Amino acid sequence: MEYKFTSENFNEEVLKSDIPVMVDFYADWCGPCRMMMPIVEKMAEKYNGKVKVGKVNTEHQPELAGMFNVRSIPSFFFIKDGKVVESAVGGMSEGNLSAKIDNLINA
Repeated sequence: MEYKFTSENFNEEVLKSDIPVMVDFYADWCGPCRMMMPIVEKMAEKYNGKVKVGKVNTEHQPELAGMFNVRSIPSFFFIKDGKVVESAVGGMSEGNLSAKIDNLINA
């Protein structure tokens, strides 16, 4: 299941999550973001129950993008126990994203 994170649910769903979280900061107009959408959806299915995989639309949630100092999209943040353990900017292969999520689980 792919989550939609907003300023209303971010604290509870991400920062207080009892499992690791991957947050994809994106915008609908962003080409590389659209390229990553099916890969992110696949990761949400693959890691369901082990990692929360979700998205933040930077157009609708600028305060969250500012909180994470997002300058380019797509930006991915890997969060465990309320702390960012890794981040990445730009499109990447399914294998690379999967490896980053595996690292998050084992962090």
